[in-house]
Amino acid sequence: MTDYKKLIDAETWAFIERTNSYYPPDAIDYTIDRQRDIYDRMCREFSAGHPDNVTAETTAIATPSHPIPIRIYRTPAPEAAAMVLYFHGGGFILGGLDSHDDLCAELCSRTGYELVSVDYRLAPEHLHPAGFDDAISAFEWAATTYKRPILLCGDSAGGNLAAAVSHATRGHARRPIGQVLIYPSLGGDRSQGSYVTHAEAPMLTVRDLDFYTNIRTGEDRTGDLTLSPLADADFANLPPTVLITAQCDPLSSDGEAYRDRVVAADGHAFWLEEPGLVHSYLRARHTVGRARSSFTRIVDAVSALGRGEWIW
Repeated sequence: MTDYKKLIDAETWAFIERTNSYYPPDAIDYTIDRQRDIYDRMCREFSAGHPDNVTAETTAIATPSHPIPIRIYRTPAPEAAAMVLYFHGGGFILGGLDSHDDLCAELCSRTGYELVSVDYRLAPEHLHPAGFDDAISAFEWAATTYKRPILLCGDSAGGNLAAAVSHATRGHARRPIGQVLIYPSLGGDRSQGSYVTHAEAPMLTVRDLDFYTNIRTGEDRTGDLTLSPLADADFANLPPTVLITAQCDPLSSDGEAYRDRVVAADGHAFWLEEPGLVHSYLRARHTVGRARSSFTRIVDAVSALGRGEWIW
């Protein structure tokens, strides 16, 4: 039994308790509409607003079947090296442009890169591969719209989508210049590693993960590479990758496993497990010292990969 009282510091416990006051640990037992209502309220309560040097424009990507809402963040003089395509977390059923608005604005401000946040379709109304299809469409739009290289970034479910896009676009003329995956869900082996040692972690449990996986697909899609990037048999020619995970999170081993697969295929990948942190800690970046330091490392990773630098 993992002793979280020893692993997690007082600041992080305060963040966990505040989160639970808005979004209880048993929220997956609520209706989807109720889950979304309380999740959106929680995100509003944690929002830090926009830095003064960032503007945001909400628009949409036109596709033959439906528009994909996006929000474009810019500084007065965007860094020309790259643009960032960001996919938000939320278990594939929650979140949107507003839930991660302040995070995206701050990432734009601190890196200087223009950032596009993608509001992909959510389950259960739109089962997989709808969200993946929207992510690919957003990439194709970015490749057509921007001359700058494209850097992929995402947290949790969004990290899954970013990685899936990287695997699917290796042969693209404008393939991504890099990817930064923040506590991503990549389809790892649930019989070992953090899935066992942190099965009952605060903020995210294996039971939660089972719920999100089942509601995303509606059926068994074992081996689907667009669903589980770790199911890919070929890890060659992927973009330079930085994976940052939380120690107290059942998903942490996915970062390690993905790093190992990329390196074994002679690629560049770096995995960092943040000690004492929990899933979704990005919302604590202004109140928890460990989360603040981790966010700085994420900013540095995005900045470096966007410039085509490998500093690890």
